[in-house]
Amino acid sequence: MLLINKIPELLAPAGDIERLKTAVLYGADAVYIGGKQFSLRAKAINFTPDDMREGVIYAHERGVKVYVTVNIFAHNRDFEGLYDYLSFLNEIRVDAVIISDPGILSLVIEKLPNLNIHLSTQANVTNLYSAKFWEKHGAKRLNLARELSFNEIKQVREATKAEVEIFVHGALCISYSGRCFLSLYLTDRDANRGECAQPCRYHYRLEEKKRPGEFLPIEEDNRGAYIFHSKDMCLLRRLPELISIGIDSIKIEGRMKSPYYIASVVRLYRAALDFWKNRGITDNPKDDKLPDKFFDELKIIGTRSFTENFFDAPPTQKDMLYDRERVENDYVFTGVIEETGEDTLVKVKGKIKVDDYIEYMEKGLDIRSYRILSITDLNGNSMNEANPEQIVKIVTEPQMDNIEKNGVFRKKVA
Repeated sequence: MLLINKIPELLAPAGDIERLKTAVLYGADAVYIGGKQFSLRAKAINFTPDDMREGVIYAHERGVKVYVTVNIFAHNRDFEGLYDYLSFLNEIRVDAVIISDPGILSLVIEKLPNLNIHLSTQANVTNLYSAKFWEKHGAKRLNLARELSFNEIKQVREATKAEVEIFVHGALCISYSGRCFLSLYLTDRDANRGECAQPCRYHYRLEEKKRPGEFLPIEEDNRGAYIFHSKDMCLLRRLPELISIGIDSIKIEGRMKSPYYIASVVRLYRAALDFWKNRGITDNPKDDKLPDKFFDELKIIGTRSFTENFFDAPPTQKDMLYDRERVENDYVFTGVIEETGEDTLVKVKGKIKVDDYIEYMEKGLDIRSYRILSITDLNGNSMNEANPEQIVKIVTEPQMDNIEKNGVFRKKVA
């Protein structure tokens, strides 16, 4: 086995303060968040200035870094208020801003030179010369385009002293490096300004102009065809190769995903990185394999199935999900721990009933199963069942112990 000098940072998404705390609990080394403006996830809940300040303090107290997306493609009007916003981020000591626009990058370099710059994947770094260019112009870290093979990633890694970050898990945009105009044309919501309506996930049927109402056959189910619908990225089994070339950070997509999804994916990749750190990798990391339990857990995560995208070769039809919207799974998000101690308070996320069996997701890959004996509302009233967003006290068998605030429950369904 080869000794590992460096394990990549595990970088997790956080669409709001609740998700930030979930990501931190389940093992993220860093989180990336967005404010109410200048971010490419305008439809996420996102962070108010007060939330952002709280989130940075919370993360830093636990040794976790916070990066803030400022990654729109800016028009002239967008620079109004931008300096004040960047100054605020600098004042609350975020660890970096994620930028794609050269104008915004230039403003940071000129006015706030101590603010670290991470280059967004939207900037489309696909070659070593582009990497050197951005390094020269102030980018401390480069999030490479998703359209690169492993060999191309390796060549960029060897050519630059900047940190290199790779997306390893999550939804894929059907357009090149996320530069999509489909949403703007169909819905007047500009993906390049944070308002994507995700029309690549829509259901389509084909109609010829002179034959209105006559739909021509294409691969579809009874709701339509998913002709732009990519499977999700998953490079879990390729981590040894990325570790072997010294990748600095592996990134999970999903600022609009639920705390359950974030907990599930972060704990899975944290466990995998820790496995390779403890075990080491061989001279031929492509052949290094994780135990089956990692992939058993992967199957439980709600998803569109998985692809390794361009890692070995350009994707083909097998990397698309033409016949359905999602792949069904047997588990649902049940709740988040609000308070521990004498009473266990749970914010319900999926209906629970007395006698249900729920699973507490521990750090690592272990779970603990509990049967619900009773449910009580905050006024002490007994309940047979609880619905989403209610906060309730639950009593279980066995009794809960060693659970943590912001921990997540799931439930297997028939």
